[in-house]
Order: sequence, then C-alpha cells, then structure tokens
Amino acid sequence: MRAPAPSYPHPARLILILSLAPTVGLGIGRFAYSLVLPDMRDSLAWSYSAAGFMNTINAAGYLVGALLASRLIERFGLAASVRWSTLACALSLALCALSGNFVVLSFARLLVGFAAAIGFVGGGALAATIAQSRPERANFLLSLFYAGPGVGILASGLIAPFVLQGFGAGSWWIVWWAMTLLSAIMTVPLMLAPLHANAAAGGIVRTQFAVMPVLIYLAAYFLFGAGYIAYMTFMIAYVRDGGGGAAAQSAFWSLIGVSAFVTPWVWGHVLALDRGGLATTIILGVNALGASLPIFGHSPLLLAISALVFGVAFFAVVGSTTAFVRFNYPPQSWPTAIAAMTIAFGIGQTLGPIVVGAITDAVGSLSFALNVSAAMLALGALLSAFQRKVPSRRRPGEGRDP
Repeated sequence: MRAPAPSYPHPARLILILSLAPTVGLGIGRFAYSLVLPDMRDSLAWSYSAAGFMNTINAAGYLVGALLASRLIERFGLAASVRWSTLACALSLALCALSGNFVVLSFARLLVGFAAAIGFVGGGALAATIAQSRPERANFLLSLFYAGPGVGILASGLIAPFVLQGFGAGSWWIVWWAMTLLSAIMTVPLMLAPLHANAAAGGIVRTQFAVMPVLIYLAAYFLFGAGYIAYMTFMIAYVRDGGGGAAAQSAFWSLIGVSAFVTPWVWGHVLALDRGGLATTIILGVNALGASLPIFGHSPLLLAISALVFGVAFFAVVGSTTAFVRFNYPPQSWPTAIAAMTIAFGIGQTLGPIVVGAITDAVGSLSFALNVSAAMLALGALLSAFQRKVPSRRRPGEGRDP
C-alpha cells in the first residue's frame, strides 16, 4: 500500500509560498526581459535578431530544464529541486546586471530558463500533492500556485518602466539589480517553508509516459506556448508605438499581473471539470479572445480589457494542464506527466519567436504578429476540445501505485 500522504495544516499558505518559485522564475526571470529589452537593444547596439536570440535561448533553457526535470526531482526530491532552482534564477538575474557582454547575458538567460522549468515542474507537482490534503478545495488550492507568475509580472511592471524613466537611457542594468533584490527577498520564505522535503521526495520515481493517448492535448499546449509568446513579447512595443509612455506601459503590464489574483475564483469550477481537455478549451479560448483585441486598435480601454482578459486566462491555462494530469494519472506519475506537458510548451515557446519574428519581418507589420498569436491560441483551444480522458485501470488514489 502507498504510504499516507503528508499532512499540511495550512495548505493555502504553503502553496502561496510555493508560488514564489514561478513568481521569480517566470514572472520576473522570464517576462521582465520584455520591459527592459528596448533599452538593452539601444544601449548595447543589438540588432533585432540579437534581441530575439535572448528570448530564444531563454526558451531553449526552459525546454532543457523540462526534459531533465523528472530526473533531477528523482535525484534530489521535490522540495530541494524547487528551492535550489529558484535560487539559481535569482543568481542569473544578478548576472544580467553585472555584464553587458552578449555571451554572459546569453548564459544568464539560458540559466534562468533552465532553472525556471525545474522549479515550475517540481513546484506544480508539490502544489498538487499539497492540494490533495484538502480534496474538496484541491482545484482552488492548485490555482493559487499558478497565480505566482502574475505577482512577478505585476511587480516588474510597477518597477521597471519607472526605473528606466528615472535613470534614463542605459539604465537597463539598474533594473536587473532591482529585479535581483526583489527575487532574493521572495526566495527567503521559500527556503524556510516546511515543505516536508523528505516526505515529498519519497515515492517519487520516473515513470513511463505514453504520448499517443494525449498527443492532441500536447499539440494544443505546444500551440499555446508558441502563441502566447508573441503577445507577451510584442505588446509593450505595440503600446509604445501607439504613443504609450512609461505610465501606459506599466499600467498595461501590471493589469496582466493583477488579473492573476482573480484566477482562482474565476476558473475554480472550470478547473474542476474532469472531462478530458474541456477545461483547457474554455480557458484557452478566452485567452485567444484577449490576444485578438489589440488587432482592433490602440484605444486605452481596448488595451486594458485585452490585458485583463488575456492575463486571467493565461495563468489558468497552465493550471488546467496540471488539473488534467491530476485527474488522469496517479500521484507518482505527476512529475513525469507535468514535465511532458512542460516540454510541449517549451518547444512551442522556443519556436514561436523565430516563426512569428520571421513572419513579422516578411510582412513588416506588428499587428500581423498579434494576428498570428491569436490564431495559434484559437487553434490550440480547438484541438484540446478533442482530448478525451486518458484510459487507465487505476485512477488517482485507487489501489496500489505503480
């Protein structure tokens, strides 16, 4: 028989602390780059290709991290993997602040992508484990973890544009120091939290993952990875092209982050749907709608609605994939299954900037890039509708574990 699951007297508090891993790794480490990129490109005399390469190598690091996550979790345990990968993310941000050398910055972006993936996979599996201690609230508790990136986006949106405005051209490195300090502060509670490190590591083994039963779902998640990146990369430039200054850019970016805070309440019932890919279809469809709104103009109200709609669904899409894993696989398989989902996402966000960038260069239109983004997200929503429940003789919590 499987050993009893660890008891977590304050699961919501622990998952909120655990959400600091994607806050640092994704919300700050991944997405703050979009805010500081224009100043870095101007100050360091980068071409658009060089600037895009920094996003590509970050995504490549994320993909490699996702590929190795299950092995590292098996070796070091869930809690240790989350803690040390988050610390590595914070250190990589400091490296960005220390040097303008292209190779050094490329390594830093590679490292933060690699570490963020490990923290996300391990954190997602550990959050699912903690949420299981309160089955009646499991979906709500799990969605708290995926609000983490929104906190990082909000924090960086409130800081970066005004640091750049206050210190002037060439102050990109000061922004990275501010992000490093913020990340270091957020890492402290994660290092101190009672995450039952030994218990969480016990029973976690790498398991075989069959791709064919979920191939269409993986394809949908791949399209999400490829589609969201255009919006998150180009929207600040789109706002700026429409005449938006530091305040407008900060407001837009912060609205995306703020929307994450209502995600648990907006999508709680949808995430509870144990009907194959239906939950992902609904949420990803709303995400596609939010991404399509800027196509109709630069109106501040339209952009604000776009940021809110996109953001509230963006974080929930990732949560829906973990809910799908939790419904369709036994607990010992969660790290492997979540890693497989993250790999599909990682491939998408690695190829997305290249494909969308090439299309944009060819047609010379930023709006066209946003069209492509929305179309990819809509297609992903359509594909996930065809995903059925994974056939299994043993559902989570039934019988012996493999």
